[in-house]
Amino acid sequence: MQSIPISAVFIGIFALLQIPLTVMVGLRRAITGIQFFDGGDQTLLRRMRAHGNYTETVPIVLLAMAASEATGAPAWMLWAGGASLLIGRLMHAAILVLKGWGLPRALGMILTFVPMLGFGAWCLSRAWLAH
Repeated sequence: MQSIPISAVFIGIFALLQIPLTVMVGLRRAITGIQFFDGGDQTLLRRMRAHGNYTETVPIVLLAMAASEATGAPAWMLWAGGASLLIGRLMHAAILVLKGWGLPRALGMILTFVPMLGFGAWCLSRAWLAH
């Protein structure tokens, strides 16, 4: 089995980053007493979407990253893609939680899509070449 040490670093980082996003939602629920949905609370809604968007994008990028590393992607690509994802997710979550919208949120999504596209394309190219 191919080792994936670079991906493992980013998997660890992103697992730890999931904790504060989850806790922020739970704390707001405890403060407001809103147990389901957002109850019209804009702060809770922004926190829920920051957490939700994170869980909607990060796992697939990490999976594609690990598959890319296992199939021989160069280290520079893995580090650059992982850094792009990390910066993008931090920007996106911070602006969403604090303001709701802004240029850093859009840039955060772009920085998330770049490694999603790159690692996805790498995986497809490796699969194509294997046949």
